[in-house]
Amino acid sequence: MSEVGGRRIIAFEEHFLDPAAAGSAGFDARSPGFAEAFHPSRGLPYAPAPETLRDLGEGRLADMDAHGISVQVLSGLHAQNLPIDVAAGLTRGTNDLAAAAVARHPERFAAFAVLPTADPAAAVAELTRCVEELGFVGALVHGRTGGEFLSASRFSPILERLAALRVPLYLHPAPPPLATSASNYDGFDPVVTARLQTAAWGWHAETAVHFLNLYLAGVFDRHPALQVILGHWGELLPFYMERIDEALPPRATGLERTFVDVMRRNVFVTPSGMWTQANLDYCVAMLGIERILFAVDYPFLPNDGAAPFIESARLTGIEKDLVAHGNAERLLARGAHRRA
Repeated sequence: MSEVGGRRIIAFEEHFLDPAAAGSAGFDARSPGFAEAFHPSRGLPYAPAPETLRDLGEGRLADMDAHGISVQVLSGLHAQNLPIDVAAGLTRGTNDLAAAAVARHPERFAAFAVLPTADPAAAVAELTRCVEELGFVGALVHGRTGGEFLSASRFSPILERLAALRVPLYLHPAPPPLATSASNYDGFDPVVTARLQTAAWGWHAETAVHFLNLYLAGVFDRHPALQVILGHWGELLPFYMERIDEALPPRATGLERTFVDVMRRNVFVTPSGMWTQANLDYCVAMLGIERILFAVDYPFLPNDGAAPFIESARLTGIEKDLVAHGNAERLLARGAHRRA
């Protein structure tokens, strides 16, 4: 196993595609220009070949070796778009694919469970199976379910189970609903609209609002140990922490904890392939070095920038180790006793 620069790197937002789940998922939130906007010919790196997305073996491992990625935490896609009548079976199949990859290469892969959130009881059961039987290290939720954020009361058992299992939730971006896109992003060339509602802005604003809903619904008062991972340097939120506290203090929200406190105690952020020193500096200043994890967003983004970013970052050697692997190992150890 190659470790470029000699430093162990654990990457958290690394995806694969289960064709069965993808074929059954609906994509109501996608604009008419979505397919063209992300076609490889249009110059964005977010359109890997289908065989690269499906690969959970030698090709993926060779790319990891070439670019110094020690471990990928694998996650499937599309679970939140699955119809309720097939969601439980299809997510089980996706998780079994990930589990098989981890079993073949336990030193190189870990996995987040994808959950059939359309059926919350089934989601709780699948999360429990994945963590306690398959050894998964958390769960990834890909945006809204049926137009609802996880703050909706029907999803409370899922959050309660995550907290009880002591494993993190990766809150992953997804396109906003069509109605939101129509009011906020329409009116441009379809390719521009599609990118504006997703990679350029909408993905990130949507995830920020999702997390704010969790906070304002009192999720972290009820589950003070629940840990959430936010990609793309915290999906805008670190840059507005103090502003949010100013406008929404506990005397207005009725909550026990401030937003700044929750961000610093319950949130980890990753770069998701955004190799920007300024964002790293700001997140370290606002959250602390112990709250920074690492992620590439492979294969939507290439692995080649990962090790160079860490090695060139304006951090001490100890801080680089924390970002590359130390913080990850500490987070994942929280729930390890449940997977023993």
